Amino acid sequence: MTLHSSTVNTVARPARRGPWKEIVAASFGNALEFYDLLIYGYFAVVIGKLFFPSDNETTSLLLAVGSFGISFLMRPLGALVLGSYADRAGRKASLTLSILIMLVGTALITFTPSYQQIGLAAPLLIIVARMLQGFSTGGEFGAATAFMVEHADASRRGFFASWQLSTQGLATVLAAGVSALLSHVLTDVQLNDWGWRVAFGIGLLIGPVGFYIRSQIDETPDFQQVATRSEEKTPLRDVLTKGRDSLLLAIGVVAGATAFNYVHKLYMPTYALKQLQIAATSSYLGALVTGVTLMLMAPVFGSLSDRYGRFRVLTLALLITGLSSYPMFLWLNHFPSVSTLLWVQAVVGVLIAACLGPIPAMLADIFPTRIRGTGLALSYNFSVTLFGGFAPLIVTWMIEATGSKLAPSFYVMATSLVSVIAVILLGRRMHRHAPA
Repeated sequence: MTLHSSTVNTVARPARRGPWKEIVAASFGNALEFYDLLIYGYFAVVIGKLFFPSDNETTSLLLAVGSFGISFLMRPLGALVLGSYADRAGRKASLTLSILIMLVGTALITFTPSYQQIGLAAPLLIIVARMLQGFSTGGEFGAATAFMVEHADASRRGFFASWQLSTQGLATVLAAGVSALLSHVLTDVQLNDWGWRVAFGIGLLIGPVGFYIRSQIDETPDFQQVATRSEEKTPLRDVLTKGRDSLLLAIGVVAGATAFNYVHKLYMPTYALKQLQIAATSSYLGALVTGVTLMLMAPVFGSLSDRYGRFRVLTLALLITGLSSYPMFLWLNHFPSVSTLLWVQAVVGVLIAACLGPIPAMLADIFPTRIRGTGLALSYNFSVTLFGGFAPLIVTWMIEATGSKLAPSFYVMATSLVSVIAVILLGRRMHRHAPA
């Protein structure tokens, strides 16, 4: 498949103000979906005890984070179905469907009785709920990113597409803030009995608002132009055949950033609680700091990618990420205090923003409009599934197998190297295919 620069397949249209209405509409639902995703990870310890009981505490936690990872098995399927749907029926149709599916999964988790109350049906229902949420999230990135990119001018795609990651930071702030507040005001008994359900209930209550907002948005001009063509739409087949090499390189590009993201942001509250013996409230504050930093800095790095080039910004960010992970874990373990955790998580937020900020627009540049939703969804979600979704399970096992609390940093370093290589290869490939 011929690769496309950021100016190719952009529909000529008159100058307009920034597409803030459309960005807000996509961002609101995006934040809600990732809130529901993150809140499960933050309450993994509680959920493990209630739905995956075991005589061994580590086994219970492994089962809980494993069920978190199971949802990621559904993300590629969601990417296949909802990504293709975004290229066939439109970005708006895919975005409204994905948020409805997420709400069903969240409702199941919110109201499912514990293992002690209904036995084996309890963990089975939780797994079904996580699968629905994973399916929904699988289609979210492709449709939301395509929607943001196609409403933006070509010269500002990096900036506007980076709001996809900024709203993930907002989701982290909401999820960590709610978790910290509940841990602070409730006793352990109250939190285990019903408090954790309040966290999921918040997402359930906000969901209908997100659905309404998305149902009111306009389809992108780029897709509307493609939709008028009489040619047969086969986005999935085209991506897997003509765009196979681009797809594989895009998966590699996302690997390091998503591994770093899930190890340092999602898994860190559990790591701080279990390995560093830092109180739950304080560990959630660390994640909140990361979320605030990501929310603020992602648009900055997205804008820098517009000015200096996505490949230059991303390569430097990945190199710093890979080299800094070990020192940060070393610092945490030598000085396991709340202040150290907060400083580390602030640095983590900047690095996640530097890595993830340029990626949405970079991936959108690779795929033309007619297969953009499918290409974005598949590349991002296959990488997140392989390198991010099971990261908590992998690093938990690595710590137990090696006896080293620094083991998670080895995983981050390895995946960062994979991404640097993929970015270099993709950059060369796009340069060769760039229009003369």
